[in-house]
Amino acid sequence: MKVFALNATREFGQRVAEELDISLALHEEREFEDGEHKARPLDSVRGDDCFVIQSLYGEPGNSVHDKLCRLLLFIACLRENGATSVAAVIPYLAYGRKDRQTKPRDPVTTRYMAQLLEAAGADLVVTLEAHNIVAFQNAFRCRTIHLDPRKLYAAYAARHMKGEPIVVVSPDPGGVKRAQLFRETLEATLEQPVGSAFIEKRRSAGVVSGSLFVGEVDGAIALVVDDLVSTGGTLARAADACLQFGARGVLALAAHGLFVGDAGKTIAGSKLERVIVTDTVPPFRLDQSLLNSRVEVLSVAPLFAEAIRRSLGEGTITDLLEGPG
Repeated sequence: MKVFALNATREFGQRVAEELDISLALHEEREFEDGEHKARPLDSVRGDDCFVIQSLYGEPGNSVHDKLCRLLLFIACLRENGATSVAAVIPYLAYGRKDRQTKPRDPVTTRYMAQLLEAAGADLVVTLEAHNIVAFQNAFRCRTIHLDPRKLYAAYAARHMKGEPIVVVSPDPGGVKRAQLFRETLEATLEQPVGSAFIEKRRSAGVVSGSLFVGEVDGAIALVVDDLVSTGGTLARAADACLQFGARGVLALAAHGLFVGDAGKTIAGSKLERVIVTDTVPPFRLDQSLLNSRVEVLSVAPLFAEAIRRSLGEGTITDLLEGPG
């Protein structure tokens, strides 16, 4: 086994390697004057099972497209040089939100991403909390592993709010299944009943509407669960609704903290007590003061390390996700 982490995701990759008790495999990345790029392994990969870690979020000087192109070319290079298998380990998988046609001639970019990764030579794709797990799994013909942070969230709740009345809230109808699975994990972890609720949300041409609130949050701590934080507007809107219906506190749990646009100001001005995210995307767009007071980052590197280990036959992914915490 060889585990590579491309330069843009090296810090996360290093944490994964430490959990696996290995060193990252050596590789070289070069930039050319015209903007082109070259990456190659520095040791032989012939006959090896290779894992390439690259999280596909944009940042200044390194766009989503840059990172995607480099990942595809490096996967192809490993296959060219005799790797037995190549797994793309993508903590945050870009373009997951456009998984179906909602307007005439819309793209279905979830499927196009699958086609690109498969064409480059990926045998396995590992990611965390895809926007739509059904669309993600159906888009790929190669093997996939879909991870989620339910156990991580449940452990956080056990440390901070065990014994408190809790309701898990989906900020839109599309996330009800995600919220349901987390609620079941939370009930098993806390050994107490946990309520559920969801909020109506419709988006058209960038305008969000909907006012229906289903569920009972009066007197409880509301845990709003979503796959990502973009501008923060959805979570702020959910917090307002929960408090309007009697919640005594609201926390948000989201796997990927993109924090684009005025997300920092939106969260700082919201009624959310805390926003919990993972380290699939570094929170580089937020002020340190907000990170110290309102936003907390939990690491999923141990989860990815264990998924890599189990993908090679050392235990099952089902037990990793569904078994006892």
